[in-house]
Amino acid sequence: MTARIAIDCMGGDHGPSVTVPAALRFLDDHPGASLILVGREEILLPLLGKQEANPRLRLVHASEVVEMDESPALALRGKKDSSMRVAINLVKNGEADACVSAGNTGALMAISRFVLKMLPGIERPAICAPLPTANGHTHMLDLGANVDCGPEHLLQFGIMGAMLISAMEHKDRPTVGLLNIGEEEIKGNEVVKAAGDLLRESGLNFVGNVEGDGIYKGEADVVVCDGFVGNVALKASEGLAQMLGSSLRNEFKRNWLTKLAALIAMSVLNNFKQRFDHRRYNGAILLGLRGISVKSHGSADAFSFGFAIGRAYDAAENRVLERIAERIAQTGSLKPASTEESN
Repeated sequence: MTARIAIDCMGGDHGPSVTVPAALRFLDDHPGASLILVGREEILLPLLGKQEANPRLRLVHASEVVEMDESPALALRGKKDSSMRVAINLVKNGEADACVSAGNTGALMAISRFVLKMLPGIERPAICAPLPTANGHTHMLDLGANVDCGPEHLLQFGIMGAMLISAMEHKDRPTVGLLNIGEEEIKGNEVVKAAGDLLRESGLNFVGNVEGDGIYKGEADVVVCDGFVGNVALKASEGLAQMLGSSLRNEFKRNWLTKLAALIAMSVLNNFKQRFDHRRYNGAILLGLRGISVKSHGSADAFSFGFAIGRAYDAAENRVLERIAERIAQTGSLKPASTEESN
């Protein structure tokens, strides 16, 4: 299978100066990939160089750009020829297997949901991304798509996350944990306690409640939470990592003795930086849709954006959508009884 990835080249803080070099490098490193670059032709063409003639590279013109601070509603209704919308349409029409954008998160979620629709049995999409842990990494969802969730939604997130790990990491029964304020079943609000009951009865490899520190201990392959809690936890973690990194650099620059210590510890510091470099964890998948849509950090550099393309490529290659749909079909409809089918 040759995975075809559509890339919104105009999105993000840096646009084509980052997305195009990252795409060309990815193409060189992945002979099984085919890329569709979407954006303003007059801007993209000069950046392609010799790769313009590459048969695995295609350019699709889009005349509009969704700005980073633009209203999702305006982007959805008023910019039907934006690079983001055109890239998502390529997935819907079967011309691409996945799309990647570093653009406006709200707009990407709104357009992806409107164009691609939801998988049968899934009520809401969820943002899922990897996080580093003491023994590897975990995946957490939702990271901001849904502020308020019911128990059934958290169950759906658990199923989607487990199927993602099962497909992409080839684990038969990945562990699933529910983010909570304590390990005991009686802890948490009513929604979380009810979600715990559903997860225990779901047939998933549910390991129970996971506290905040358990995320980075690697207590579960998948950590489930609502989007409000997930986004706060993610941003707090990123802020802590940046503070520690900055403090460590400042300490090593304090005087000539600390600078010498930094030289001696250089290999250890480089290994530490590589292991916990947030750029290597870039690329959040919007799970629950009838197509693969991946969100990159808006501030991503070319190195980081390449990992987001890789996430989309791996999800397409490993049939993530099919795995989720199959599991939901086995479980039956998981939508709340009061919710009408929106597809």
